[in-house]
Amino acid sequence: MKITDIKATTVTVPLEAPLRHANGCHWGRFVRTIVEVETDEGIVGLGEMGGGGESAEAVFRAMKSYLVGHDPARLEEMRFLIANPTASLYNNRTQVLAALEFACFDILGQKWGVPVCDILGGRLNDRVPFASYLFFRYPHPKDGSGESRTAEQLVTLAKDLKAKYGFTSHKLKGGVFAPEYELECYRAIAEELKGDRFRFDPNGAFSTETAIWFGQQIEDIRNDYLEDPVFGLHGMRRVREKVRMPLATNTVVVNFEQLAANILNTAVDVILLDTTFWGGIRPCVKAAGICETFQLGVAVHSSGELGIQLASMLHFGAVIPNLSFAADAHYHHVIDDIIVGGKLKYENGSIAVPTAPGLGVKLDHDKLGEYSELYKRLGGYPYDQDPLRPGWTPTVPNNRWADPNDARQPEIDY
Repeated sequence: MKITDIKATTVTVPLEAPLRHANGCHWGRFVRTIVEVETDEGIVGLGEMGGGGESAEAVFRAMKSYLVGHDPARLEEMRFLIANPTASLYNNRTQVLAALEFACFDILGQKWGVPVCDILGGRLNDRVPFASYLFFRYPHPKDGSGESRTAEQLVTLAKDLKAKYGFTSHKLKGGVFAPEYELECYRAIAEELKGDRFRFDPNGAFSTETAIWFGQQIEDIRNDYLEDPVFGLHGMRRVREKVRMPLATNTVVVNFEQLAANILNTAVDVILLDTTFWGGIRPCVKAAGICETFQLGVAVHSSGELGIQLASMLHFGAVIPNLSFAADAHYHHVIDDIIVGGKLKYENGSIAVPTAPGLGVKLDHDKLGEYSELYKRLGGYPYDQDPLRPGWTPTVPNNRWADPNDARQPEIDY
C-alpha cells in the first residue's frame, strides 16, 4: 500500500465562550487543520493539528514530495523523513509529523481491521477518565452567557460540568489574574466539591518565589499536582524542594532530551504527554515506558482538540499501564465537531476508547465544509493576545495581571 495524496483543510469551531489563559485568549473558537492521507487502495486516514490557514495547508501540500509513494506502515522511517532531529533545527515539523502519524495509524488500522490501540499493543483500559477544564472565560460574544470571572461563577461552572459529565477531578487554568485572587478562586472550587481531586496550572507565569508561596497555600487541598507553576527545569526543581505535592509539566519536558535531563536531576514528578507536542502517539507510548521505568507519573495532555486528535489521545491512554491521572481535554468547551455522529460522549467523567478499525472516527464532510467556510469568513485569531487588553504583552515570570473587576464583554467576530 502506498500514499497517493495528502489534503489539508483549516476549520474553526466555536467555543461556549472565549477562554482566557496566561498568554492571551482563545477568541471564542479553535482553529484546527484537518489532514486526509489517501492511499492507492482507497483507504483514507485522518490527522489533525492545531492552528491553520494557508501556511499550514501549504506545509502539508509540501509533504507530498516526501510521502507520495511511501508505505504508511514505515512510520519510523517517516519520522526521520519528516522531522530529522538535526534538519528540524531549521524547519521544525514535529506537529506536522504528529498529524501525519495519526493518519497513517488510521490507515493501518482500517487495512488490518483493528483499532489503533491494538497496533500499539492492545488496550488495558476501555475508557479514559478526564478532568474538567475550568478557565476564566469572557462572556459569549453574542449573548453574554458563559462568563467565569469570579469565584462564584467558577464554582457554578465546576458544579455544572460535574453534573453534566461526571467529572471528579477538576483543573483550573490560571495565570490570568493576580495569584492572590486565583488562590481564592481555586480554594472556593475545592471547598465546594469536597471529595474530588484538583489541579492548578498558571502556564509558567509565576516567579519561583510566588510559585513556592502559592503551592504552600494549597497543600491542604486534595491536589493531583501543581502544573507548570514556573517555566524552566531549574525553577521547577526549586519549587519542588519547598512544596509538598507533585509537580507536573507539558512545557519543560516535551521531548526525550528533556525527559532524560529530568530523570537525571528530577524537577517534575508527572509528565503530561501530548500526542501533538511529542510528534505522535508512538513517541508518547515510548515516553510513557521510560516514565514507567523511573516511576514518574503520566497523564494525557490536551492542546485544543477536535475528535480526530481526541481519538489519538484515547488510543494512547488505552495502552499505557501508568496512566496515573485523569486526562485533560478542552473538548467540553467546543460546541460541535467535524466527525460523523458529532462529539464523542462523556459518561461518568470518561470517554470510551473507539473500537472501530483505525482511529475509529470518520470525517463528516458537511461539517468540514461548514467550519472551513467559517474559517474563511473569520480568519485566524492571535492566541497570544487578549481582545480587551490591546498592546498587552505577558512576561515570564509575569506581573501584568488582568483586573478581575473588569466586567466588559469583548466584541469578537463569531
